[in-house]
Amino acid sequence: MYDLYHMAITLFDNSSLFWRYAVFQKINAKAFYDYSDSHKIYNTMILHIPHSKHVVPEGYRELFVLSDIALQKELLLLVDWYTDELFDGFDAVTFQYPRLLVDVERFPEDEDEPMSKVGMGMIYTRTSDGERLKRDLTVQEISVLISLYDSHHQALNDAVGHELETYGQAMLVDCHSFPSEPLRCDLNQKRPRPDFCIGTDAFHTPKDLADSLILKVQEWGYTVVENEPYEGTLVPSDYYQSNTNVRSIMIEVNRALYMDEHSGLKLESFSIIQLLIQELLFVIHQYSDRRLCR
Repeated sequence: MYDLYHMAITLFDNSSLFWRYAVFQKINAKAFYDYSDSHKIYNTMILHIPHSKHVVPEGYRELFVLSDIALQKELLLLVDWYTDELFDGFDAVTFQYPRLLVDVERFPEDEDEPMSKVGMGMIYTRTSDGERLKRDLTVQEISVLISLYDSHHQALNDAVGHELETYGQAMLVDCHSFPSEPLRCDLNQKRPRPDFCIGTDAFHTPKDLADSLILKVQEWGYTVVENEPYEGTLVPSDYYQSNTNVRSIMIEVNRALYMDEHSGLKLESFSIIQLLIQELLFVIHQYSDRRLCR
């Protein structure tokens, strides 16, 4: 593991990293997305944070058949806890609703989405254990949930479009965490799970970038696997498999590194993992910056 002593050496040996951390601590970039602000740290890089929210808004609770205790247990399992803090300080498109309502990382059509086979397509009908999650929804209720999905993806397409228009390229970082033990619904049941997962797409992820991130994680002493236990990375539909100037890569971090998975509370190691993730983002920024200067 990456101990505090070596973290301190890294900080003071790399003045740019120390400056970045100091800046990221001061900047609040938690808006849904805003490209008019002049305070953005890095151009040509957009963070996508789809699964960080855990509060079911008033008016949606009655869609669920679970008890309050059971619903909180399911949220504890499925929310990518604190990813909006771990990946903080950069322009982000963040979905403002919990994935139990609608999952913006799923394909909208069940025939295209493998997880729909276990009741966890775009609109979940089953829990991670296969129990019933929601009551039968009306056409109007389904339409409302679909509109949340569509609005989010429109924001993502717009954000990438803005970067393309301004810089001629865009880099999307898909930001996630995962449980240390496979859930019953997971397609990949391998154990033990790595500390980090780097998700790639053959069309949109540069191999040398993925290799650089993997090497960086290994330098810290953590385990990392490409496309396991989860694979791929989200690309906005307007550009998927059609525009090579739109690049995307996924960073997944094992929740056991930074939180108590039974209580949901942060561990003392949270700030270290937060800083290490910032360093990964800086590697991605450097890659995009070099491409921009060519």
